[in-house]
Amino acid sequence: MISSLSPQPLIKPNTGTTLSPIPHVQNQRFRLASHVCPSELFSIRKRPGSACAATTQHRRYLLFPAEEEEEEREVKFTSDAPALAEELQRESMPRHVAVIMDGNRRWAHLRGLPVGSGYEAGVKSLKTLVELCCKWGIRVLTVFAFSSDNWFRPEVEVEFLMSLLESGVKEEKESFIRERIRISVIGDTSKLPKRLEELVINVVETTKNNTRFQLIVAVSYSGQYDLVQACQRIAMKVKDGLIEPNDVSESLIEQELETNCTEFPYPDLLIRTSGELRISNFMLWQLAYTELFFSQSLWPNFGEAEFLEALKSFQQRRRHYGK
Repeated sequence: MISSLSPQPLIKPNTGTTLSPIPHVQNQRFRLASHVCPSELFSIRKRPGSACAATTQHRRYLLFPAEEEEEEREVKFTSDAPALAEELQRESMPRHVAVIMDGNRRWAHLRGLPVGSGYEAGVKSLKTLVELCCKWGIRVLTVFAFSSDNWFRPEVEVEFLMSLLESGVKEEKESFIRERIRISVIGDTSKLPKRLEELVINVVETTKNNTRFQLIVAVSYSGQYDLVQACQRIAMKVKDGLIEPNDVSESLIEQELETNCTEFPYPDLLIRTSGELRISNFMLWQLAYTELFFSQSLWPNFGEAEFLEALKSFQQRRRHYGK
């Protein structure tokens, strides 16, 4: 899964010891050496109270990207939506945009940085996109944050992603409430670390009545999983005599999909970054008539200009829905 990283000396945590970041070299590619341990992808320093620990060795540690800390940019939302970008037509804006946020690891590798640095840079891109959606009147944004297949990545990487998700939810919860943003989560959340699962349930419940904008986060999700769980729910209703087999319809399946959490379950536009030309088991039912846009930009580089390009492309298309 991981194709390249800097062959730095192996660094392991010692009890009670704060470890220095792994040195990095800018603008240089590296190949994966056979002796390199996955834990070299991140520097590790002690942080009390970490909820996500994959191994006994790392139980007292939270994984951080090995790079100089940048000043955190606080995303500020405005109460009144400013004028739409002049290149866009308000009446042709998509109501629901879905994004496959691809290219975080490649972004880090190209800069000689640990993989964790790419994920943290990707969080900043997500904040920017949420801000733009709120400004431009897009009602729903669904992001593919962690797929069912991602559980098979190196344990240290999965642990980092769970920690990043937990800290992100905690830090942004108050802004979600203040800015009337509804958070929904789709996927098999029972596989998440217990404390993260409880946090997700809490923020979903706390924001469920917010109506300005909805952010749907797909975690431990796949399109196939979504269809299977919907079929299982329908089969149980047939078994219990609540419905007849002939009652099964597209509408009934839609009601049982996890995107039943939104008024607009079908994305108008799907954006995938990093130049890959596939949908990778994401929202297989819901994307039936979705317009697709594939950006060459790696996700951490995806900003206002790239989003504007995708929206302009969407507005130039004629949607016939098979008619």
